[in-house]
Amino acid sequence: MDARPNSPEARDISYHMHGYTNARKHEEAGPLVIEKGDGIYVEDLAGNRYIEAMAGLWSVAVGFSEKRLVDAAVSQMSKLPYYHDFGSKSHSPLIDLAEKLVQMAPVPMSKAYFTNSGSEANDTAMKMIWYRSNALGQPARKKIISRIRGYHGVTIASASLTGLPNNHISFDLPIASVLHTSTPHHWREALPGESEEQFSSRLADDLEKLILAEGPETIAAFFGEPIMGAGGVIVPPAGYWEKIQAVLSKYDILIVADEVICGFGRTGEMFGSQTFGIRPDIMVLSKQISSSYLPISALLINEKMFEPIADESNRIGTFGHGFTGGGHPVAAAVALENLKLIEERDLVGNARTVGAHMQKRLRNLASHPLVGEVRGVGLIAAVELVGDKVTKTPWGTAGALGGLVNGFMQQNGVISRNMGDALAFCPPLIITEPQVDQMIDAFERSLEAAVKQVGL
Repeated sequence: MDARPNSPEARDISYHMHGYTNARKHEEAGPLVIEKGDGIYVEDLAGNRYIEAMAGLWSVAVGFSEKRLVDAAVSQMSKLPYYHDFGSKSHSPLIDLAEKLVQMAPVPMSKAYFTNSGSEANDTAMKMIWYRSNALGQPARKKIISRIRGYHGVTIASASLTGLPNNHISFDLPIASVLHTSTPHHWREALPGESEEQFSSRLADDLEKLILAEGPETIAAFFGEPIMGAGGVIVPPAGYWEKIQAVLSKYDILIVADEVICGFGRTGEMFGSQTFGIRPDIMVLSKQISSSYLPISALLINEKMFEPIADESNRIGTFGHGFTGGGHPVAAAVALENLKLIEERDLVGNARTVGAHMQKRLRNLASHPLVGEVRGVGLIAAVELVGDKVTKTPWGTAGALGGLVNGFMQQNGVISRNMGDALAFCPPLIITEPQVDQMIDAFERSLEAAVKQVGL
């Protein structure tokens, strides 16, 4: 870190409070200041170049510095730099994007509703679900079920859906109407000798028991990521989504697919719902919708959702919800161009083929003394590190080994993210097989550096 009083690093410490950061440690260590980006790479102030193995925050599908997205933003900015959708107003990029998303959906959807982030979108989904219950004359049907280790955002409502301790501790969360059910992590949570199908059946039974204990008439919806991202890239076991959906259907409970990470190609299909056979009533979209060049997110809702909401807005006189920047014309124009690029360049196919190569390279590390499990689909994966492979216990405190290896990876020119002891890999969808090899080679060197330090 540059310790000069007027350096960018020092000024960052003085003036900037960071998200997902230990504020006291940040005062000591300072930031890594990223100055440039190109393709799958970013560059810091000192000129060090890194593979961005997390695509920023799971999100830069087309890579950094894509000129077509820059041009789309400039063109729209010069024509209509801002407008809104309140009071029956609209604009062309918003209409075009709504039509595109509804037509892309893997199951029939009725309308698109625009917000600015995944957190806002999930928060809005909860409000819509409550609004719908009231419209149907079911005021008791307000409880929402999500999952332990699931991630759905950080607003008061969406952080309540999130099932991670650090999103709840000292925030007085979760709120009372949110319940959490089991994590579908077979490697970590299965009973001895329990197959994936048996494990899935047990989790579906856990869900049904929770519904019956709370009262089915009080449960409105179930939120789930096709693959659980920030909770550790948890890939659902065989039969999981089929069995979970059967329980939800039995009690007429809505299904919300949080596609914020999986959507737009990450799993080797356009949506994670296609990969795992999910039939949602609501789809939550963000991140890769614009490759995060500009903030934008959307909910897709089906007729079962839309019709009661429309009726209730007519009874009241309005749907009293919206955001100043929701469906922003510049963000919408960039999202449209981004989706064109994903389709024209077959980045979904690239995620499938290059993703298979990435998965193979990572699985070749399964015998490494620090590797407990390798998991993933397409161009999203995690390697969970352990101190003891037999007992699956950590080295030292939980997360210490993951943090150590993550630090070595940065030294070796790869920016990743450790979620506890799980190292995540979620590179831009444009990555090539040679670039995957460069990324995994750096990871292997980082593992070997860690072996020397921990003495295993």
